[in-house]
Amino acid sequence: MTPQEIPGQETPRRDKPWLFRTYAGHSTAAASNALYRGNLSKGQTGLSVAFDLPTQTGYDSDHELARGEVGKVGVPVGHLGDMRMLFEGIPLEQMNTSMTINATAPWLLALYIAVAEEQGADTRKLQGTVQNDIIKEYLSRGTYICPPKPSLRMITDVAAYTREHLPKWNPMNVCSYHLQEAGATPEQELAFALATACAVLDDLKGKVAEQDFPAMVGRISFFVNAGIRFVTELCKMRAFTELWDELCLERYGVEDGKYRRFRYGVQVNSLGLTEQQPENNVYRILIEALAVTLSKNARARAVQLPAWNEALGLPRPWDQQWSLRMQQILAYETDLLEYGDLFDGNPVVAARVEALKDGARAELKLIDSMGGAVEAIDYMKGRLVESNAERIARIEAGETVVVGVNRYTTTEPSPLTTGEGAIMVVDEAAERDQITRLQAWRAGRDEAAVQAALADLREAAASGANIMPASIAAAKAGATTGEWGLMVRKAFGEYRAPTGVSRNPSNRTEGLEEIRAAVDAVSDRLGRRLKFVVGKPGLDGHSNGAEQIAARARDCGMDIHYEGIRLTPAEIVAAVKDERAHVVGLSILSGSHMPLMEELMSRLREEGLGEVPVIVGGIIPEDDAARLRAMGVAAVYTPKDFELNRIMMDIVALVDERPVAAE
Repeated sequence: MTPQEIPGQETPRRDKPWLFRTYAGHSTAAASNALYRGNLSKGQTGLSVAFDLPTQTGYDSDHELARGEVGKVGVPVGHLGDMRMLFEGIPLEQMNTSMTINATAPWLLALYIAVAEEQGADTRKLQGTVQNDIIKEYLSRGTYICPPKPSLRMITDVAAYTREHLPKWNPMNVCSYHLQEAGATPEQELAFALATACAVLDDLKGKVAEQDFPAMVGRISFFVNAGIRFVTELCKMRAFTELWDELCLERYGVEDGKYRRFRYGVQVNSLGLTEQQPENNVYRILIEALAVTLSKNARARAVQLPAWNEALGLPRPWDQQWSLRMQQILAYETDLLEYGDLFDGNPVVAARVEALKDGARAELKLIDSMGGAVEAIDYMKGRLVESNAERIARIEAGETVVVGVNRYTTTEPSPLTTGEGAIMVVDEAAERDQITRLQAWRAGRDEAAVQAALADLREAAASGANIMPASIAAAKAGATTGEWGLMVRKAFGEYRAPTGVSRNPSNRTEGLEEIRAAVDAVSDRLGRRLKFVVGKPGLDGHSNGAEQIAARARDCGMDIHYEGIRLTPAEIVAAVKDERAHVVGLSILSGSHMPLMEELMSRLREEGLGEVPVIVGGIIPEDDAARLRAMGVAAVYTPKDFELNRIMMDIVALVDERPVAAE
């Protein structure tokens, strides 16, 4: 036994705890700065920055697609002034900052470097990470801009730049978190994440000297998800550490063990947080945190916990503090950090780890046979949609128990969710304020210098030069996020990722007979197959719900039309008209439902399509749901509406109510 493990030792040596983070950002840079400084004063040891969707997808706050999205799911950062304001009074040289940013990762890192230099920081001392994982954006989260190959090139541009200029910075988080949110099995989560890492390392080989490559392998980090199946999640993390060590040694010849170390941060599962009885989420979050902290040999280096009420809306500072205190109690009040690994030699754990590794290796071999992760995007997306459909079906059938949702649903009213201010709401004036400041920024800069810097940026993108130096120069000149995004789009083109929803019905039609008969009956009455247009207006790329609704409608016999994410209201209305839709289903999870739906309903009426029933799903407070129904929305669904078959019957009933003459 080591001294650390001697029972009853008076002054045991304790391991250093993981970084305590809270994923945060909203409204404006000034409001987010106040939140960060408050969290740091409460004992948070690292920053984790959430950016809003326009920032993530390379649009300025006054772009058409940004309407209603500004400051909703994170902080808007449109230029150097915003980044300066975001970190005012926070010495970046002393911080460890995680930025959840992907398509615009080179740009946000450029802004961060520029602000650090303004603060007088030694940029070689900057510590943190940009997520910078585009492949999972095509599969699950949807904040991509460009096609896969140039996107991969920009990932490795960032990595090569940090090797030379930011030696303590992690240039990429391989992010499996959103894969689990999209329905991945543990084996898929392992394999798809490791395949992504291999794609990046294979490309990076050509950008760094051979002698520097092992150290660059050591700077790739991971960002994972921990779900509620505690034993499986703990074993998954041990499998991750062992598979990564194996890949680094056998595939890349990395001899030094410290460069093969699996370094990961974690946010525990948000997918499993329930709108019903949300107080139960406190226990879920704790159990999920244990899965990534109990096993010393597979312990996370940084942990951020969601708030208990995230299924209801934006958490308040107090809600975030509650999750932070959970981490601090685990790290400082318990004796967890005084002992070695609790699970080494456990036969149950060892067997489960080996089974997970075998399943992941089989998936990896298949992906390699397709040419790697970039070439296998269509395959992986389809697998995720199918896995998620199976997960939802098990919950619907009661095979997977979710307390308070499909079992033990009788409940007392929660005092935590009542009263004014129970859920934080972004001030609607924040968007106007952001746009006003953006326009003032443009008016006050040296336009000639900006245009010259943007021309150099586009030339760098087109020539194959590293994108980072030109991005930093553009940041310092005063270019905006939308202008950077436009140059990248002009150089590389735009892209629409596969939806994963085929037009062919799956073999999961058991139990759908009654709905299929109802669809057939209403289709006969209409004189053609019931047409269902599914759309995602705005910039919200979380498409899991839309995909599952479209897939279930297809399996129920409806004729579906689903183009994927990031559509304008005008594009959706055009599809309704062109497809002669009988019903429209829209998914909006970013909180931008009110302005987007106001515009869409207005456009439908202008086109003479006001009689087409519209249903909306999302994280929608009841007050907003009432407003949506008042403006003509036929039905509103929230995360508590997990029974897809009931939604399907609602759709049939809505169409059946319409007179055939309306055809």
